[in-house]
Amino acid sequence: MIAVSALAQAAMAQSTDGRLSIELNKFEETDDGACQAYFLFGNDTGLGLESFELSLAILDSQGVIDSLLTIDASPLPPARTTLKLFAIPEISCSDISEILLHDIPACKPQNADPLDCFDLVDLDSKASAPLVK
Repeated sequence: MIAVSALAQAAMAQSTDGRLSIELNKFEETDDGACQAYFLFGNDTGLGLESFELSLAILDSQGVIDSLLTIDASPLPPARTTLKLFAIPEISCSDISEILLHDIPACKPQNADPLDCFDLVDLDSKASAPLVK
C-alpha cells in the first residue's frame, strides 16, 4: 500500500515538471467602455486541470490598483493551448498599465488533490500592458 502511494506521488511530481504558460494576447474595447482581455493558456504539465482560477490586480495608468479580478480559466486540457476571453469592467484598455498575477486560488487536476501552481506558471504579454507576478 505504501509503495503504491509512493508511486502515485512520484507520477504526480513527474507530471508537474511541465509548465503552464499564460499569455495576455490582446485587449479590445467593448461597446460599454470596458476592456476585453484575450488570454492564451498553454498547459504542458501533463495534467488536465478541472479547476484553474487566477486572482489579478488591474493597475491603472498611474500604477495604482484599480480593481481585483478573479477569473476562472478552467478547464485546461493537457498538451493544448486554450483561448479564454475575460471582461475587465469599468476601465478602458488604454488605462491599464499592468496586470499583476496576485494569486492562483484554485489549481486542481482531474481526479487528484489541488496543487500550488504558482511556481509552474510562466507569464508573457503581447498586449499594451505587461502581465507580471
